[in-house]
Amino acid sequence: MKAVYKVLLIALLVAAVLSPLASSSPDGLERVATDLGFIDKGEGKNIIDALIPDYLFPGIENEAVATAAAGVLGTLITFGAAYGLARLVKKREAGR
Repeated sequence: MKAVYKVLLIALLVAAVLSPLASSSPDGLERVATDLGFIDKGEGKNIIDALIPDYLFPGIENEAVATAAAGVLGTLITFGAAYGLARLVKKREAGR
């Protein structure tokens, strides 16, 4: 069990340190959409608003810190979902 928490700690450190170093350039799909002129067709009314738009944690002025906070929160959410799913699967298998 402690190994899981060690992995989580390492993932949080990586997210906090490397998130601010991510490229601000558009990703591949966005770049192709811009180059081929259909980027505007993807714009419109959002069905769901992003919790952390553009990977910048709201309310934090410093962009690097805001990006690191977004990376840490994203890591925690992903870990929580994966951990919960793993426990659910383990519980189902134990009941068989």
